[in-house]
Amino acid sequence: MNETLRQIIDSIQPLPDAPPETVLTHLDDLTKPPGSLGRLEEFAARFCLIRGTDAPEMPKKAIFTFAADHGVTEAGVSAYPKEVTRQMVLNMASGGAAINVLARHADAECRVVDVGVDADFGPVPGVVHRKVRRGTANLAIGPAMSPTEAEAAIGVGASLALEAANDGFSLLGTGEMGIGNTTPSAALFAALLPADPERVTGRGTGIDDGRLRAKIDVIRLGLNNNRNRLGDPLLALAAVGGLEIAAICGLILAAASRRIPVIVDGFISSAAALVAFRLQPNARAYLFFSHLSHEAGHRIFLDAIGARPMLDLDLRLGEGTGAALAMTLIDAGIRIYREMNTFSGAGVSRTRAATP
Repeated sequence: MNETLRQIIDSIQPLPDAPPETVLTHLDDLTKPPGSLGRLEEFAARFCLIRGTDAPEMPKKAIFTFAADHGVTEAGVSAYPKEVTRQMVLNMASGGAAINVLARHADAECRVVDVGVDADFGPVPGVVHRKVRRGTANLAIGPAMSPTEAEAAIGVGASLALEAANDGFSLLGTGEMGIGNTTPSAALFAALLPADPERVTGRGTGIDDGRLRAKIDVIRLGLNNNRNRLGDPLLALAAVGGLEIAAICGLILAAASRRIPVIVDGFISSAAALVAFRLQPNARAYLFFSHLSHEAGHRIFLDAIGARPMLDLDLRLGEGTGAALAMTLIDAGIRIYREMNTFSGAGVSRTRAATP
């Protein structure tokens, strides 16, 4: 592991088990029955805990959508050809994809990052150019990439998170675009949870039963051919992961090192989160999980780590769409914390009526 990554990992501190007492007291003093705004109060309290404040500002938000291609598409694991990755990056760069729409809805910046697309974009406006290599190798045959390349992709995400921190961003979301990327994600869940590939492998872009069976077999083959590399999270990421997954991992780690909460999008982003907190368990406390993906295996992962998703909308698009929607809920919780009157300030009685 390179020294920069090691320093980031080592700088991530554990968080207290509970928010500051001043935060909880303020929430209970708002003009409502205690806890009656449910998870919105939880979101506000967790944001305060991560940021280390009892006077939160409304967050400046950004969603990073990392794009990369995957050699495993050669095995027919997706309903779409890999050329769609390039096409969708251009769609996002022009502002026309679902993530662009929902990022605008959430008042968040959307940053599309080429970390490993098998194409040259040139100076396309709206694309952050940080390519490590043109797609991964076929993980079914051997390692998807070298450990050095995996670390380089982690470094891409980490550097962008640190730049965002320096620019005053205080809430980040993860997203991805890469045809075939549910296959390396399922492989990482199988390797690092661990779990049987059949339990954590789903239909991705909507493949039929026959192709799903073939996809599971491809993952089993990849795990077997890379079995000597799966005992270490960084080596496992290099062996059966993806460049965008590595970049999301880096974003999570670096954001945690600066006490910036990260909203994890769905299935693929969760695979990156799993790698991140296998590398540094303290990183887990800095994460919100935006939604329960419709993709098989996501509930298994969330249950395994004891995480409760913020939303359950049958989403399975990726791109950061779930993270964008979840940002609006964190905004709502913080706005309630900041703007709602308190009993002590509004002269409203908090005494309950006596029982007749």
